[in-house]
Amino acid sequence: MKQISIFLENKPGCLYEMTKALADNNIDLRGLSLAETSDFGIVRLIVDDVLGTATVLKDAGFVSSLTDVLAVEVPNVPGGLSKVLAILHDQEINVEYMYAILGNKKSETAYMIFRVNDNAKAETALKNSGVKIMEQEELSAL
Repeated sequence: MKQISIFLENKPGCLYEMTKALADNNIDLRGLSLAETSDFGIVRLIVDDVLGTATVLKDAGFVSSLTDVLAVEVPNVPGGLSKVLAILHDQEINVEYMYAILGNKKSETAYMIFRVNDNAKAETALKNSGVKIMEQEELSAL
């Protein structure tokens, strides 16, 4: 799955202008994470149409990049995330960051985005342990 990272100045209105550009182009956000420093922020987005969204952002004057991430189904029960993290831990795979994405609130499944140091190894370990890895196209069904 592809994630879009947008670099924003850390000043009033920048986040609004970025989300307004997306809203004006009918782009639905499936997941969002914001990390900041005193000078800038990094917004990480999961969307249905990655290339279309990247084009909208570029046309609006925003600097962005695409990153490979894993979208993982996590049982929506106490300890569900811990079980997924145990698989990665056992394979010595480092989680650089993670965040939740929207799903159906009546579902027994939650969804997490993982940025890890070795996507291929993580994907294999998770699949071999029965964990579902989502594909970009599956976002529309959520």
